Order: sequence, then structure tokens, then C-alpha cells
Amino acid sequence: MGASGQSCVKKQEKFSEIIADPTVRERWEKVRKYFFLRESTYDMTNRCNIRCEGCYYYEGDKQFAPENKSPDAWRNLMDEEKKRGITYVVLAGAEPSLAPELCEICFQKIPLGAIATNGLKFIPEAINYKIHISVWGNDETSFKTRRAKDMLLRQIENYRDDPRAVYVYTFTSENIRQAREIAQILAENQCRLTFNVFSAPVGYNGSLRHTEASLKETGNIMTELMSTYPEAVLYSHYNIVAHTHKLGLHELYSCSYPRMNPSVDIGLGRSFRQYMTDLTWDRAVSCCIPDTDCADCRHYAAGSAVVTARLFRHATDPYTFKSWLDYVDTYLSVWVMGYEKGKNLCDGPVPPPGISDNEQG
Repeated sequence: MGASGQSCVKKQEKFSEIIADPTVRERWEKVRKYFFLRESTYDMTNRCNIRCEGCYYYEGDKQFAPENKSPDAWRNLMDEEKKRGITYVVLAGAEPSLAPELCEICFQKIPLGAIATNGLKFIPEAINYKIHISVWGNDETSFKTRRAKDMLLRQIENYRDDPRAVYVYTFTSENIRQAREIAQILAENQCRLTFNVFSAPVGYNGSLRHTEASLKETGNIMTELMSTYPEAVLYSHYNIVAHTHKLGLHELYSCSYPRMNPSVDIGLGRSFRQYMTDLTWDRAVSCCIPDTDCADCRHYAAGSAVVTARLFRHATDPYTFKSWLDYVDTYLSVWVMGYEKGKNLCDGPVPPPGISDNEQG
């Protein structure tokens, strides 16, 4: 069904016709101002203050790279990155809050970016990046999967009223219904949250991996929480479609990252690099979430680039294009300081373009 409860229009329409609606044109003009963003990711440290089941960082060889802690080396890297056209940095690794001095160097050189953190250590306000705080369930579940007590309370104490903070609730097959409890707590504390879907690391066959049934339940809970906490939840119906579909992001949209994309002509295939802690990178394994099982990837960070890159695939009819605009608007509100999410243009799910009826999730 389309955004207005009607069947989606299938015929190709002219782009000028699609954006003729003033509301659509306004949203288009709002998001297109950020098309200059060009990202790469950087592992700041191989240390962490917790150890989580299913952690992406401690898979593969990147965890064994020695740390380059030289401020001059990081300044030089950021200068070279700017010359390459990189305008946005994602600071990750094991736990970047353990290397705040290096994070600050990155911010001084490239002032747009985000930090992925477990939220247990406060990142100085001088580093004015978006801060993505990972939440994996209630206290009982967090202790089971992350070996840390009172995680949500400690995260909120660190980042309450911090405009940088976005809490990222990762849905696994085991914590779906706990999202109601977490969303209520965060909303009551005036915190903003968005959603992630657990995407198994290569070789992982543990209990957190999703099934088609758990993905469907995840989508239903996401829809419920969007409606219940519209001021707190940064999400859209098309985010739900893209990230809980029975097909992963690569099958739905063809992943743009170098690991799955051989092209070096344009886009992420040409510009994206994933730097390890020794400041080296390997194109063959470069993606935003290295060592993820690509077939199972539904990760929010991957989708932010992969789905957004498919503008022309979505510019076919008003309903499909509005769903894409909702997705981009959500992505920018999660990743860019000062960008405020607007009201979703679609009030229901729109199927991914090019997916046949028997492939629909």
C-alpha cells in the first residue's frame, strides 16, 4: 500500500511532476543541501571498557592492528582526507571515548561527523559530533550480552540534555519487546532514539541472529513506537521497510561500499575508506561495518548510505519518492548536528522499488 492507502503508482513519472507538490519540493530542497557529505570511517582505538556478544570490532584482523596514538599522524591523515574530498567522519573502533584527544583532532580538522560509543564514558563537549549511544536491551539483557550493569541509567546520566546524543536501540531476536520499556524511559528523559537491526558478524550463529518472524515482529514494534513517541523516535515507515525486510540491504539496493562494490568510478566505491587503528586501510574489506555477514546486513549505518545513494531508483512516482525523502530526512537527523527531522511524508509502508510480490517481506 502507498502512503495515502492507495496502491503505489508503477509508471515512470517525470521528476518535475514528482516534486510539483510544494511539500515534496520543500523536503527535496531541504535534504539536497547535504549531498556534499562524503564519509569515511576511522577506528580510534582497539581498546574497550566492555565486551559484547556479537561485536563487529572483535571479528577479523582489524582488532590486531597496533594503535597509532600520534596526534601529528592523525592531523596529517585528516588533512589528506580533506584533500580527497572527505567531508564527514565516523569515529568508531572498539570504544572511541577512550581516545578523546584523537577524536578532538578529527573534529578540529573535519567538523562534521559522528562517534559510535557505548556511552559509559562522557565525550568532551568540545567534540561537537553526533554521538550514537548503543542500547541493546534492558538492564538484564545488557548484563547478559554486554557484561555491564545499569547501562541505560549510566548512559542517560552522561548524555541527558546533550544535543549531540542519539540513542541507537539495536533489535536482536531476543530483545524485541524490551524496546517498549527502553523507549518509554528515553522519552521520559527527553532523549532521542533511533533503531538498528542486529546484523550478524561473519561466522556468527548465536541466538541474536534474526529470523523472518523476528524481523516482522521488529517492524511491528518499530511502527508502534513511532506512533507512541513521535517526538522522541527518529524513524520512518520506509526505514522499517528497508531494515526489517526478509532480504538484506545488499539484495534490496546493491551495497555501495567498496567491499561489495568493485567500481571506483563514482560514489562510495571511489571515496570511502575504513581506516584501522594503525591508519592503514584495505579496499577489499572496506565497509561501514567491517566483518558483517553482507547477506545479513540490515545495519542502520550501512543503510544511511546505501539507501540514500539510490535516488534515481526511487524517483519513479510520488509515493516511492516521498518514502525515500522520509528515509533521507531521518538519516540526516540522526547523523548531522543541527539538522531537525520533519514530519514523515508517508503514513504507511512503500515497497522497495524493483522487488517482486513474492520477494516482499
